[in-house]
Amino acid sequence: MSNIVVLRTFLYRHEAELAKVALETRGIYSIVSADDLGGMRQHLSFGSVTLSVFEFDLDNAKKILKPLG
Repeated sequence: MSNIVVLRTFLYRHEAELAKVALETRGIYSIVSADDLGGMRQHLSFGSVTLSVFEFDLDNAKKILKPLG
């Protein structure tokens, strides 16, 4: 089994969720992680929302998200 690595960190959960959709529509499984009580306290996770992928998908995921900035 491959390691899970952080692909990118976002300021807001919705940005990470949009990136997650972009990856998953291309067959790359990803995980959004934020310490914000399941989205109920988004102001607590400012700058610490991460999007992670399997290590073997990292290069492809970077290419997919590159146009997004």
